[in-house]
Amino acid sequence: MVNYIFDGTFDGLMTVIYVSYYNRQIPNDILSENSYQRNFFGDDVYISTDIDKSNKVQDAIKNKISQEALKNIFYVYLSELESSYMLIYKYVRLGFKIGKKIDNYLQNDIVHNVIKLSQRVNHESYKMIELIRFKEIKKGLFYAKIHPDYNVLPLIVPHFAARFQNQYFVIHDVKRNLSAVYDKKSWIITDISPEKTLITKEEEDYENFWKIYYKNISIDERKNLRLQKQYMPKKYWDILIEKQ
Repeated sequence: MVNYIFDGTFDGLMTVIYVSYYNRQIPNDILSENSYQRNFFGDDVYISTDIDKSNKVQDAIKNKISQEALKNIFYVYLSELESSYMLIYKYVRLGFKIGKKIDNYLQNDIVHNVIKLSQRVNHESYKMIELIRFKEIKKGLFYAKIHPDYNVLPLIVPHFAARFQNQYFVIHDVKRNLSAVYDKKSWIITDISPEKTLITKEEEDYENFWKIYYKNISIDERKNLRLQKQYMPKKYWDILIEKQ
């Protein structure tokens, strides 16, 4: 009974799948080193990330299963659920057997859970794109904070990089202390937190104007907090200017 331990990265997980496949060894569990607790009743094997092996597994998934399957796997990985590692592993093994039609097997628990979790992560990425509000914290530098349930930062940054090609911006995931930084050419995700900086006077004036506008167009007699929470969960309100 073997447990595979890896560094928690997507390439690391793909490396685990490669090693398991070529060693013909099915793991009892797959764990990230961040949450790993030594198991005294089995063998724990640490697998070092190998980019070449990771790429081979990803190419195999695209060729033998589908590009869509690889996307679903990545989205499930971004859920950050510890159980997702074994779920991905089982899905890939099943996909290598079934092939390109795997996602038609929705009656299979593995396929069903992968599709369902992938859709949840994808849905939250769209929700973040709709909700993000940038503030100009320095002249020409825009900042936005988010705290999504899932790690959707890698999914939303390409959208804003394409939309705001001529702007410097930072999207800060305060829940994970990760920041996506765009410099008008390319973007990276880093664990360096942006410094707390006062917003510019122009941005402060804009925010005040928007709050006044929102207050004036609202009709007290028609306020329905239950309906608001239904369409806009309260956990997102702190990133909306009009709710601050």
